[in-house]
Amino acid sequence: MSPRPRSSSPIVALRGGGLSAIEAGPETGTTPSPMTLLDTIKNTFVPIHREGYPFIAAFGAATLFLGYFSSILFWLGLILTGWCIYFYRDPERVTPVDDRLVVSPADGMVSAVGPAVPPRELGLGTGEMTRISVFMNVFSCHINRAPVRGRITRIEHRPGKFLNAELDKASSENERNGLVIDSPNGTVAAVQIAGLVARRIVCWAEQGGSIGIGERFGLIRFGSRVDVFLPSNAVPRVAVGQTAVGGETVLAEFGGAAVAPLVRIS
Repeated sequence: MSPRPRSSSPIVALRGGGLSAIEAGPETGTTPSPMTLLDTIKNTFVPIHREGYPFIAAFGAATLFLGYFSSILFWLGLILTGWCIYFYRDPERVTPVDDRLVVSPADGMVSAVGPAVPPRELGLGTGEMTRISVFMNVFSCHINRAPVRGRITRIEHRPGKFLNAELDKASSENERNGLVIDSPNGTVAAVQIAGLVARRIVCWAEQGGSIGIGERFGLIRFGSRVDVFLPSNAVPRVAVGQTAVGGETVLAEFGGAAVAPLVRIS
C-alpha cells in the first residue's frame, strides 16, 4: 500500500507590514541551500529610514570638514555619524495579527503601567484609562508603530515643554502628537511625546485612514516616549522595567479571560 501523500499547507508570515503566504509542499528530497557568508553579512545590516538621510549626510559632511583641521575631530565626527545611522535604523518586525492583542508602539523600556487621564485634546473625556508608557533612549529604534488596527479618527499635535520623558508629568506638559484609533475592541490612543533631547515629532499617518497593527506611523528624533491609552477591558501583559520591542511585544490583551502577569526581577 503506497503511503498517503502529504497535503500542502500555507505558512503565513509577516513581511514589510503585509501578509505573505508561503506554500509548504510535499517533501522533494532536496535540502535547503546553506547560508553563505554573504547572506550572513546582508542579514546583519538593517535598512535605514529615509527620514534619516538628510541628517546622516549632514553628519558625514561635518565629519569631513572637521577632519580637514583635526584627526581627533574627524574620528569624533565619524563616531557620531555612525550613531546617527544606527539611530535611524528601520528593521522588519514580526507582528502578531490578532485583534485581542495590543503591541508596543516603540522600542524601549516600559516606564509606567496604570490608570491615567488621556490628554484633553484627544476628546476621550476626563475619566481614567489604562496607560502603558514606553520610554526610548537615544540608542533605541525610534520608528513608531500602531498598537492596534483600526481607523484613525483623530490626530492632534500640541506644543509644550521638553522635560525628561521618563517623568510622569511629561504626558501632560511636553510637546506631543496623539492618534485616536477606533479599534475592534474600543477606542485606543497612541501619544508621541517629545523628551529632553527630542525636538521633532514626525507623523505620516492621516486622519480618517485605516492602519494595521504594527504598521509604521511616525518617529521621534533623539530620545522620547510613547503612551498607549486603552479601555478598561484591556488587561496589561507587561510590567514596569520590562524591555519592549516595537511591533512585536504584547503590551495588553482584550478579553475577560486575560489575567495580569506575575513578574520576577532577577
